[in-house]
Amino acid sequence: MNQNQCVIGIDVCQARLDVAVLPAGEILQFDNDPAGWAALIKRCGAWTVRAIGLEPSGGYERPLVRALRVAGLPVRLVNPYRLRQYARALGRLAKNDVADALMLARFTDQLPTRAPHHDPLAEQMAQLITARRQLTEDRIRLDAQVRLVVDPLLRRMSGRRLKRIAAEILLIERRLTQLVADDEAMARKDRLIQSLKGAGPVLSQTLLGLVPEIDQLDRRQLAALVGLAPFDDDSGKRKGKRAIWGGRAEVRRVVYMAALAAARCNPNLKAFRQRLIANGKSPKMAIIAVARRMLGIIVALLRSGQTWDPQYAR
Repeated sequence: MNQNQCVIGIDVCQARLDVAVLPAGEILQFDNDPAGWAALIKRCGAWTVRAIGLEPSGGYERPLVRALRVAGLPVRLVNPYRLRQYARALGRLAKNDVADALMLARFTDQLPTRAPHHDPLAEQMAQLITARRQLTEDRIRLDAQVRLVVDPLLRRMSGRRLKRIAAEILLIERRLTQLVADDEAMARKDRLIQSLKGAGPVLSQTLLGLVPEIDQLDRRQLAALVGLAPFDDDSGKRKGKRAIWGGRAEVRRVVYMAALAAARCNPNLKAFRQRLIANGKSPKMAIIAVARRMLGIIVALLRSGQTWDPQYAR
């Protein structure tokens, strides 16, 4: 690192920011509120900041990231799993806020990190998509529980809760549809994605909200980002079984369910799945391959600006 430059690591919690500055090794603390962000940004003005690394902290980091971006500071997001593996590789097993801030600074200085994609509309959609998923999980859990309830009062209460959850999910879906329709660029992407038979509004909204950089990626990058890229497990003469791993789990679940539907209703993808199974692939591996194929098609549609035509696959 250039001695005239510094790298900053910030460990974010609900109330406080622990800040480590390298190479000086300085440790600072600020409140995690607008006054604290302003004080941190003012302090950064005295340094030549090459990068600021922080990891996702359940959403507590988002206002800080926005404030740093508005101030023109180079913010970088660090994958929490990679950070812990990096710390273990260095033999640093202790975990506390100051140690995490120092490790974030070292990681950001020495390893490649990514700048967070900033899209206010996508961030708003992401909140709605997460709320819809949580409500859907609540509905599934409550529906399973109510089957075992005998008392009439409890059954009526559970029935009312299920109706309320269904109504809230419907409101969220209408809000998502409105947000997409009101933005011309988002509406165009949504139309292109949903032109693929088997790709419905849930898949389209999830990709647009949780993968806002989708139109900047190629099919391999997108598959890896979602967690659908197969990784080798070979050593010497041993040929291990490839497996998918990591990525954005919430997106992967939606893509997988869409692939299940597409493998039945989309003739091209149905034939693709049947061909894979005939060649010895397991049904689940075939569906994962269908999911990757769907992502590749979606990337091609967004790049070409043309809606899906089954003739393209022939």
